Amino acid sequence: MIQPTELPETIAIFPLAGALLLPRSRLPLHIFEPRYLQMISDALKTDGRLIGMVQPNEVPGREGPGLQTIGCAGRITQFSETEDGRYMITLGGVSRFRVVQEVEGFTPYRRCDISWDGFERDMGKEEGDNGFCRAPFLSLLGRYFDTLGLSADWDTLKEADDELLINSLSMMLEFDPEDKQALLEAPSLETRRETLVTLIEYAMRGGQEEGLMQ
Repeated sequence: MIQPTELPETIAIFPLAGALLLPRSRLPLHIFEPRYLQMISDALKTDGRLIGMVQPNEVPGREGPGLQTIGCAGRITQFSETEDGRYMITLGGVSRFRVVQEVEGFTPYRRCDISWDGFERDMGKEEGDNGFCRAPFLSLLGRYFDTLGLSADWDTLKEADDELLINSLSMMLEFDPEDKQALLEAPSLETRRETLVTLIEYAMRGGQEEGLMQ
């Protein structure tokens, strides 16, 4: 396990729209672009094996995509290489961070100076949600899944710890990148759950997809 004193001040950045990584969660990724293959290869040579997941942020007048100011660092916990040179990796969420500035350099991928200040809780124990009423939440989720034609292992969902359930759904469900960013930036698990409920209800009212009705 990485200790807070071991967190680097500069980190490789993987700007991937719609991909959400949260602390203590796991994100599988398929890496095939040459610049990101190099990024993974370089990260594997370091002790921390960290890369930063950040949502792209379009900035008017800027050439190329900008970056959201808050991302989440993940440690490469599993990886395999295919015969044609691609990587299949799993990132374990370590901590969120704030982008300070982008670093110019000779790597084909982007790197940023970052600050870990304000996210100390991310490296602590699993977070709980004292206001979580699971039955109505699962009822809403069931209606949402039915509308989308999705299936789920409801026994597993009923038994999952609060953080695992809320964070897994936040990462798995398809929302717009700005909504994913709101879930990432939620200051507590309770706030993330409330945001998740709002997004689901909004989608079911037809807010994002006209065919979704409650």
